[in-house]
Amino acid sequence: MSAVTILENGDIIALEHSRGVLRFHAMWLRDNAWDETTRATSNGQRLIALRDIPGDTRVSAAELSNAHTLRLTFEPEGKTIDFDTDWLLAHAYDRSDARVKGWVADTTELWDSGLRNHVPVADMTALQQDEATLRTWLGDIARLGFGKLVGGPIHDGALFDVVDLFGYVRETNYGRKFEVRTEVNPTNLAFTGLGLQAHTDNPYRDPVPTVQVLYCLESSAAGGENMVVDGFRAAHRLREENQRYFDLLSTYCARFDYAGEAGVRLRSRRPMIELSPDGELIGIRFNNRSMAAAVDVPFEDMKDWYAAYRRLGEIIDDTDMEVTFRLEPGEAFIVDNTRVLHARKAYSGTGTRWLQGCYADMDGLNSRLSALEAQHAAQGASAR
Repeated sequence: MSAVTILENGDIIALEHSRGVLRFHAMWLRDNAWDETTRATSNGQRLIALRDIPGDTRVSAAELSNAHTLRLTFEPEGKTIDFDTDWLLAHAYDRSDARVKGWVADTTELWDSGLRNHVPVADMTALQQDEATLRTWLGDIARLGFGKLVGGPIHDGALFDVVDLFGYVRETNYGRKFEVRTEVNPTNLAFTGLGLQAHTDNPYRDPVPTVQVLYCLESSAAGGENMVVDGFRAAHRLREENQRYFDLLSTYCARFDYAGEAGVRLRSRRPMIELSPDGELIGIRFNNRSMAAAVDVPFEDMKDWYAAYRRLGEIIDDTDMEVTFRLEPGEAFIVDNTRVLHARKAYSGTGTRWLQGCYADMDGLNSRLSALEAQHAAQGASAR
């Protein structure tokens, strides 16, 4: 930061830096102060409510006390607070970039079949013993939406060791885990040898499980390769081809339904392409097996909505979109179930193929990753 200026009688300050000028409102700054009377030093939670900050808060004095510290005095409190300029730069909201519907965060990397030789893979023992390996692997999952694990133990429930690396199992009507192998009279087509179209799991739940783990215990049957597809890339491709199709699937809700066992009837109502209020692409729900009748699309849009649904399915089925790999015993893959679709090719009735699956959530994974990154940054700072 090179200079600071007070604007509009203290309602705004402007910070000059190498990339231009950033403006901040006095109220925003006061609310986001990190002094010990505003935030608890132990956990960073606010000690005051917005009602405790005067409605006519303004900045009466501002100076850059050093390259990384901005000192501000707020009136009418007469309170002086230091701000970390790196923190301000990272949290700046003064931007002119126009965001189109379907934008994704800078930390999200879209991909297609070109990723097949760069699948993020890590060894189970290394993940358990080396935090740098775990930090890199979790970072890859957060960035790409999936990752593969090798070198794991081969025993019933071994997949729980994977979840323990970053979070907690989400138990469902399928239990803490479920079996993926051929069964007689299965309650779900996933438990047959049929090939499955790329899909997200459990779209009929609300909230949907945001992480799925599939762990291989036996694999001698021919076929059964696993495939993953970046649903965000598929949605972007649909938008590039036909904006109206993208708008239809992100505007109107589809309905999903599951009633495969006694005492269970799960339903949800969400768009196939889910956007946040400001247009960020935050979720894909696509599962032909669980689609219920669409009744939330106006009559005049239904024909085009179905055309959009068909085209999205064609994009997802395109081999140029998929990354394929085979799981051997002791191997697993993890997907962000709000983004990455997974599938498998059909496998034969001879030999064996036994996988176990379970659900967890991205908040646990992101929390573990953030903690590891903060620890790594602190270690780097102390080393300097």
